[in-house]
Order: sequence, then C-alpha cells, then structure tokens
Amino acid sequence: MERMEERMEHLIRAAMAEDMGTGDHSALGCIPTDACGAAVLYIKQDGVLAGLSLAERIFRMDDPGICFEAWKKDGDQMLAGEKAFRVEGRVHTILRCERVVLNCMQRMSGIATRTRQHVDRLQGCRTRLLDTRKTTPNFRWAEKEAVRIGGGFNHRHGLYDMVMLKDNHVDFAGGVAAAIERSAAYLQQQGLPLGIEVEARSMQEVREILASGVGRVFRVMFDNFSPADVRASVQLVDGRMETEASGGIGLDNIRDYAEAGVDWVSVGGLIHQATSLDMSLKAEPRDLAVAIGGTG
Repeated sequence: MERMEERMEHLIRAAMAEDMGTGDHSALGCIPTDACGAAVLYIKQDGVLAGLSLAERIFRMDDPGICFEAWKKDGDQMLAGEKAFRVEGRVHTILRCERVVLNCMQRMSGIATRTRQHVDRLQGCRTRLLDTRKTTPNFRWAEKEAVRIGGGFNHRHGLYDMVMLKDNHVDFAGGVAAAIERSAAYLQQQGLPLGIEVEARSMQEVREILASGVGRVFRVMFDNFSPADVRASVQLVDGRMETEASGGIGLDNIRDYAEAGVDWVSVGGLIHQATSLDMSLKAEPRDLAVAIGGTG
C-alpha cells in the first residue's frame, strides 16, 4: 500500500509540475487569489469510470481543505450526461488541477472500459485477464490501476518484480535450459523471492521449459500460439505450472483462448489501444452553488 501511495504522489507531482511551469498565468491574471467557487465533472460518454480517487488526491495535494463530493465511485458504469463529482474551494486550485484531473480520468476510464469489455467475454471461464508492460512512460501506475478497476489483473509492474524470460533472453542466454538455470541460480544467490516465467515460441520450447523448469518456473507463456496449440500445450503442461496465452489476443478471439483451458490471457491492447473517454469540468454558477448549500 505504501508503494502505491508513493507512486500516486510521484505521478501527481510530476504531472502538476509539467503543466504549471512558472505558474497559471491565465488564472493569475484575471481571478483574485482568494476567490472561491465550485465545479462539476460531467461524463460525456458511456463506459466504466476510473480515476475518481486519483482526482480527489490531485485536488487535495494542491489544497488539503478543498471540499470534494463524489457521486460515483471507481468501477461504476457511467452514462453520458451523468455527473461524477463536485469540487468546491479556491478557484485557483480548481483551475490548476482541472487538466491533470481530466487527462488522468479520461485515459483511465478508457482503459477500464476496454478491460471490462474483455472481462465480459470471459464470463463462465476460469481464465483470468492480465495486462502487460506496454504502457505510457511515467503513467504506468495509473494505467495498471485502471486495468484493475476494469476487472483485470496486473502482470509485473516492471523489470524488478518478476523474472520474465522472453525470446531475446533465451536467445542471448544460449537456450531455454541455460536461461532458466542461470536465472534460478542468480535469484538464490541474491536472496530474491521472485517468480520465473518463461515465454515459449513453439511446442518444442514448451517441452524444454518442462524439462528444466518444473520446480523453478511458476508460469509458462504461449506466445502467438493458435487456440488449438494452446489447448495441446495446456494438456502437455498438465498442471505442473501456470499457463498464459499472449500475442494477437483481442475481443474477437479471447473466448477461444479461454476455452482452450489456459489460466491467464495477457492483452497489451487493454492499455495501448484504449481510447480516452470524454469528460468536462465545468464551473458551477454562483446562484446554483448557493441553492445547493455551497459557498459560491
């Protein structure tokens, strides 16, 4: 949890610094620094809401005393025309945070929506959905959180939290057996409690992984296998390690891979093919703020 908090705070500080530069001169030039007001987040497209908790944190890091009232929560289905939250406080805080909040929520909601669509295709199957490291630099935490909100699971977050022996590792190491043996020895020497996953490009490599990896490798990935080959490979593995299918998997064929019996499917397109959903943060007129009990 502490690491998640650190990632969130780092993301917010970096995003705000990028946007602020020498200051919000648009607001400084025409609005008194002590002016107060309110704004409402309007949803403009149907989908799955994500980034609401992050939005509140963004406002509160700028002004801990701001009033944030959420009418929905992360993971909720949302419809165009609905309102997600109301924020009230210093106008300069609202304007400083506006674009960072919208950029994060729109992007995260697009990813959560795309993830939910894939998860829905897996209903009734035991197969679970994973994301990948195909993420936007410096925005990975938020994108992977959006996958989780949408009902998917996170694969490794980076190079540090799992050993993932892909094709290049295997080729540079001199083969499957050498890559596995050296990795296992390295983890033992370093005292690192990390799992090893190995990518297989063919049924022959699946056999090689089984020959040298049982007891060392916790998961084998079938890379760009057909559903029929995945089914045969799952039978070959026979429960001795977890199985994952990856490569060329999307909404049109994810069910075929699930029905082949694989434990996991990983889909890079959950993130890198997601389309941001439209939202807007609009100032609340003073008379409406007063009418609903706000300070204006």
